[in-house]
Amino acid sequence: MDSVHDKLSRVRKPRVHISYQVETEGAEVERELPFVVGVLGDFSGNPAQPPKPLSERRFSEIDRDSFDKVMAAMTPGVKMRVPNTLRDDGSEMAVELNFRSMEDFEPARIVEQVQALRALLETRNRLRDLLSKADRSENLEELLDHILQDNAELRRLSGELGIPGGDQQTGGEGERG
Repeated sequence: MDSVHDKLSRVRKPRVHISYQVETEGAEVERELPFVVGVLGDFSGNPAQPPKPLSERRFSEIDRDSFDKVMAAMTPGVKMRVPNTLRDDGSEMAVELNFRSMEDFEPARIVEQVQALRALLETRNRLRDLLSKADRSENLEELLDHILQDNAELRRLSGELGIPGGDQQTGGEGERG
């Protein structure tokens, strides 16, 4: 079995070295050792799969090229209950997040993993597309204006689209200026 030093000489030279001077038989000799750190810990949070027993685990070399691969193998994740700020009723919602790469920590990727947030983002994107189309089409803009000012038409459309609360006046429809 090769020593760590043999492996390091084949793979690549470490960036940090520890240098020291040794006096042997009256002559000073400078020695250099690679600085190698081993970190042992459970960094997976709430993993999807239970971790192997400690005796079966092996060291993983982590660098910028292998980080995502090592992270995916660890299957890190978190399960928690968070305040449901989408409903202003003091309730909580269960959230389960899984991370396979550093990109999974980006807000857009987190939104993809939370059903309520994903639905809200999809609705926002559809509204943005509708506004973009309304800006380019005078006929569509006039039609939307007419629908928003006619409460009966608005309730009918809400019912057809399956939007809850379509039978109530919300948000001041009909009072556009």
